Amino acid sequence: MNFWEYLGNRHQQLLTDAWQHASAVFQCMVLATAIGVLIGVVTYRSDWAGNLATTATSTILTVPSLAMIGLLIPVVGLGVPPTVISLTLYGLLPIVRNAIVGLRGVDPALVDAARGIGMSRPVRLARVELPLAWPPILTGIRVSTQMLMGIAAIAAYASGPGLGNEIFRGLASLGSRNALNQVLAGTLGIIILALLFDAVYVLIGRLTIPRGIRV
Repeated sequence: MNFWEYLGNRHQQLLTDAWQHASAVFQCMVLATAIGVLIGVVTYRSDWAGNLATTATSTILTVPSLAMIGLLIPVVGLGVPPTVISLTLYGLLPIVRNAIVGLRGVDPALVDAARGIGMSRPVRLARVELPLAWPPILTGIRVSTQMLMGIAAIAAYASGPGLGNEIFRGLASLGSRNALNQVLAGTLGIIILALLFDAVYVLIGRLTIPRGIRV
């Protein structure tokens, strides 16, 4: 059968795989964002701490995704756990780096003014520094999401959820009549999800970043 016939016959399974893929990436991005911003907040005031955080998350990204998942399987088993752990770790670098850059780029005069009117350190962070650092942080989140969309496909190796299962099934049956259709369907599905996520981030940026800061 041709590609369009394959999509028609398998659309229900493909939609399920796409939903699981998007859900896994979204949940891991929430975790990576929370952890990455926290690391940025803790380390941005110190050069050595910021460099250590960036170096550590960079080192994680150098580990091949298949090796990372393979190393996690004996520890946490198959399925969702190795997927969530590996994707969260891989998503840290752009967020940590951009959080540090964004917080360091806040005008010191604004921080001094906030301190002068009696704002405590947590309040300054929440109401002055983090909002001003939000544009680069959002950029880091967008970059991480695009990376994780592709990396999440490898999770099928550990019986993880998502469109990677379609790709792996196609690769495992090369030579059969639907092998290419399976690989193509999984790949195109991931590309479409990545574009949809990026469009959502653009909308979030327009809604949360004041026009003056965007310019």
